[in-house]
Amino acid sequence: MQSDRRLVEAGRLCLVNYGPLTGKLCIIVNVVSSKMVLVDGPTTGVSRHMMPIKRLSITNIKCDIMPGAKVTALKKAIEAAGVAKKWGESSWAKSMAKKSAKAAMGDFDRFTLMVARKTRARAVNKALKGKGTPVALADLQTLLMLGSDAELGE
Repeated sequence: MQSDRRLVEAGRLCLVNYGPLTGKLCIIVNVVSSKMVLVDGPTTGVSRHMMPIKRLSITNIKCDIMPGAKVTALKKAIEAAGVAKKWGESSWAKSMAKKSAKAAMGDFDRFTLMVARKTRARAVNKALKGKGTPVALADLQTLLMLGSDAELGE
């Protein structure tokens, strides 16, 4: 069960927010002091090292490990807890993926996105302002889903 409290503890999934490993996920293996933790990311390419807590964004996702767990035990705990799946389903990961997809867009991709947005806006406005005829809620939802932001890469 996930908790709303993001405690600094062994087994907590973190996102590195500063330095050469920015954007990579790691697991807290041990708490060294009130400002430093030992992290490891055997599945994400983060080697085991000490890192300041200020450079980490702590998530709600946790796997059950003992403090100072070895790499093999850590890998098994990550797989057992389904950390990668939970992270992929989180809105945090989805927004990061959306942001990177938008940054990777070319000029023509941005143009097609603009055109698709305009087309969707016209269809929605036409349905809402429809000359005295009531618009069914299902029809409006269909119009909104036709050009949803998820399909448009936003």
